[in-house]
Amino acid sequence: MDPLSQGLVGVTAAQTVSTKKEIAAASMLGFFSGMAADLDIFIHSDVDPLLFLEYHRQFTHSIIFMPIGGLICAIVFYLLFKVFSRNSNLSFSRIYLFSFAGYATHGFLDACTSYGTQLFWPFSTERFAWNNISIIDPLFTIPLLIIINIALFKRSQFFSYLAAIFAISYLSLGLAQEYRAKQVAQTLAESRGHTAIDLSVKPSFMNLIVWKSIYEYQGRYYVDAIRVFDDSGFYLGDSIEKLDVTRDFPWLNSSAQQAIDIERFAWFSSDYLAVDVTNPNRIIDMRYSLLPNKLDGLWGIELSQTAKPSTHIKWTTNRQNGDRQQNIKNLWSMILGVNVLTID
Repeated sequence: MDPLSQGLVGVTAAQTVSTKKEIAAASMLGFFSGMAADLDIFIHSDVDPLLFLEYHRQFTHSIIFMPIGGLICAIVFYLLFKVFSRNSNLSFSRIYLFSFAGYATHGFLDACTSYGTQLFWPFSTERFAWNNISIIDPLFTIPLLIIINIALFKRSQFFSYLAAIFAISYLSLGLAQEYRAKQVAQTLAESRGHTAIDLSVKPSFMNLIVWKSIYEYQGRYYVDAIRVFDDSGFYLGDSIEKLDVTRDFPWLNSSAQQAIDIERFAWFSSDYLAVDVTNPNRIIDMRYSLLPNKLDGLWGIELSQTAKPSTHIKWTTNRQNGDRQQNIKNLWSMILGVNVLTID
């Protein structure tokens, strides 16, 4: 998730294991430890643009590394406390407890999104994505911020526990909404006479009401927006052929680095890949678009027919996506249920 949400969940965890006297220090340690796992973003290469995909949400987010990550944070904070807060009464064991509590939340919260997190690295490279919250969701972040600040200023563990209950409840609501959206998407596919393969739903930007549905049928991906609130409905999307490297890039040597990079990108994207309709040399990740019923991917890779065999692909992002302001208005209309369709 976004760094602020990660930090706030870290604060929540640290506050719940602190005392009233420790709550201020615990909040600070939990906040920075809750964000620390994302320092893996500094692992990148100017030559290999996919290197960051392989290492982001990898070892720093895994369950086995959580005690180590918490220990690294604790050592850093302990030394800082020694230098800048000579009157601190916190022992190293308490600093470690708060640092570990904050750090340990990071991987699990990231697994709640659709991006995927390698929780069981190095024993497995599977990317866990529970799809029960958007990467940015102010309805989760803002109330959590308010509650933990009340806990901090009142030095009240009651509000710390309340923050934890709120976070767990909201994520549980996301699981319930994900189940409902998936049922509607399945019904929609069946109404078309499709036997859906690898059907998945993920929350659209900043809400749990409108979800992006994607499934495969006869070599094509079908994308729709599913709305689940008081009533269920959908917004019609479109379809696109699933990537077939042999068909779409007949000139590509299977031993070339670009071919290897396609396989790496397929692993990251859970194989939800297609060729961009506006650029025949660009492969997009079908899971992400600003509007949930659109085919335009937020990011992808671009190949070059003239590249040397050892040359890596080019990483591209699609930040324009047409009129951004209009897209936001369209998404808001979907959330409100304007002109939503129902399945007969």
